[in-house]
Amino acid sequence: MPKRILQGTVTSDQNEQTVTVLVERRYKHPLLHKTVRSSKKYRAHDAKNEFKIGDTVRIQECAPISKTKRWEVVSAV
Repeated sequence: MPKRILQGTVTSDQNEQTVTVLVERRYKHPLLHKTVRSSKKYRAHDAKNEFKIGDTVRIQECAPISKTKRWEVVSAV
């Protein structure tokens, strides 16, 4: 099964080797036919601490690294 890749913006880089990424998705409401924006935050592994707040990054699913980290940063966009 392929690993999911998402794109989002770094909202926090305070923790060591971890960034918080806000991923926003847009979809059309099934009944109202209005574009709806929903967002979710993911904690991703950043081994070299190279990404800062405001960077746009791609994250990929991986094996669990800690209690909350199941994603790793692949690259900057």
